[in-house]
Amino acid sequence: MGLLVFVRNLLLALCLFLVLGFLYYSAWKLHLFQWEDSNSVVLSFDSAGQTLGSEYDRLGFLLKLDSKLPAELATKYANFSEGTCKPGYASALMTAIFPRFSKPAPMFLDDSFRKWARIREFVPPFGIKGQDNLIKAILSVTKEYRLTPALDSLSCRRCIIVGNGGVLANKSLGSRIDDYDIVVRLNSAPVKGFEKDVGSKTTLRITYPEGAMQRPEQYERDSLFVLAGFKWQDFKWLKYIVYKERVSASDGFWKSVATRVPKEPPEIRILNPYFIQEAAFTLIGLPFNNGLMGRGSWTHNIQREKEFLRKLVKAHVITDLTSGI
Repeated sequence: MGLLVFVRNLLLALCLFLVLGFLYYSAWKLHLFQWEDSNSVVLSFDSAGQTLGSEYDRLGFLLKLDSKLPAELATKYANFSEGTCKPGYASALMTAIFPRFSKPAPMFLDDSFRKWARIREFVPPFGIKGQDNLIKAILSVTKEYRLTPALDSLSCRRCIIVGNGGVLANKSLGSRIDDYDIVVRLNSAPVKGFEKDVGSKTTLRITYPEGAMQRPEQYERDSLFVLAGFKWQDFKWLKYIVYKERVSASDGFWKSVATRVPKEPPEIRILNPYFIQEAAFTLIGLPFNNGLMGRGSWTHNIQREKEFLRKLVKAHVITDLTSGI
């Protein structure tokens, strides 16, 4: 159960970072820098290489977060009405409270994935080491690496992540959720029958084999299916799905998995492991453990994840519609 909670919260954290990526979506090159040992002083510089002062914590977040916008941002966005999409707002605010924030890598793996040193030397979930042939086979069929043309054409995108907990029950927030340009859902979070509370719109459904919905009729027609690969079997499973091959139950999955996903190859993406790296080590500050999962107390790690979410809510980088964080 502890592992399930950890994976769920890590997915939520990386999705938050992914939302910032949507709003800062113009970079096509990974930022290369060396991983630091967990015993060294971490995150002591901003994205320009300048040393951070004592007003920042060990991860590089501003210590004193308040509800007021920095003066520069308050002036720049003063004429935007409430609820209006504000180009560059989230990334600018994130940079103000976390100077190490920089333009992210492409959201999804594309056919140049072998060139990316940042992810090439690490095994899943933090890299693609050992997965080259599987990923190449998958991308040769999917051939789509971005959002939809309609979303890519927008100069500004408002994004929301809908979690899997029961906090949305009886809140009647469905229409507010559907008002966002990009609606991200995780794993098998249900939609049908709960539209009044959770909305009916899904842009991205991010999952892994054991978390994917097993009944084809549960999938939304106009959504992208995104794999967050946590282990080597996940990429092998996606290849089965893309090529419509028989999924083998002997591939080491820890529970039953979907044997069919009702999506055509161009509707399938692979989440760039860069975001899992950033969410886990840079933003949450989990122990690095040579790029492997499994180090640190589950309880302690979950607390770190919750603290990160609280920071973003307090600084108004994200808004919690339910005030449940």
